[in-house]
Amino acid sequence: MLNKIVIEPIVKRALIEDIGSGDITTMSIIPDNLSAKAIIHAKQAGVLAGMPIVKEVYRQIDNSVSVEILRSEGSELAPGETIAEITGKARSILTGERVALNFLQRMSGIATKTRKMADLIKYYDCHLTDTRKTTPGLRILEKYAVSVGGGRNHRFDLSSGVLIKDNHIEVSNGIQNAVAEARRHIGHTLKIEVEVKNMKEIEEALACGVDIIMLDNMSIEEMEKAVEVIGNKAIIEASGNISEDNVKEVAGTGVNYISSGSLTHSFSSLDISIDIAYEKKK
Repeated sequence: MLNKIVIEPIVKRALIEDIGSGDITTMSIIPDNLSAKAIIHAKQAGVLAGMPIVKEVYRQIDNSVSVEILRSEGSELAPGETIAEITGKARSILTGERVALNFLQRMSGIATKTRKMADLIKYYDCHLTDTRKTTPGLRILEKYAVSVGGGRNHRFDLSSGVLIKDNHIEVSNGIQNAVAEARRHIGHTLKIEVEVKNMKEIEEALACGVDIIMLDNMSIEEMEKAVEVIGNKAIIEASGNISEDNVKEVAGTGVNYISSGSLTHSFSSLDISIDIAYEKKK
């Protein structure tokens, strides 16, 4: 669920960036008293995500504009399918078009990619999650799109949990020291996750009693061996170069979670358009 308090400033920044001191093209050509109806429709198949942002775009531009949503978030769209109808001042509809589509196309692209990958592993006891590899300033929207597509969210930020990675281990002179220091400084409700790259580090992480072990960039054979060694002693997460091509094979190793940065950094925006259906003077 997207909180209005969170999305309002994101949309405001996008509108300020795009409109500047005014939409001179629309204001020069379109009379102020002209009303219009526009249709948002899909031009390719995919999963819908981002309509609450579209509504917020038009609320901020002109709260008299009506956005009637015809397809729910997470719906699978067919080419040509109508997603929503927008009615109100033609000027307002045209001024908000690009920003509304920028959000909608990108968020739907993320949801579409996530759905494809999640469906590939739906018969395994394994969950697909995102990462923090998101567009600066848009993380909340991109992680929301992942959840709409059927994925789960990893940490939202650095304060959401302890994830000890290779550079932390290097600076701390080993996993044992890093975990001990983390436990000294965090509350008892926080879990500790450690990134490992070989069996030696797995044994160290298990000896420390960590909650989650992340298998980083391991081969399928290495992951299978790691799952056998770890068993139920920790939650097992696989990460590193996960794509549609190998996600099913990774899930088959028995890991509990698969995290993929590609969900939010290597997706294709969904082709969606806003077209004026008719114009009528008041």
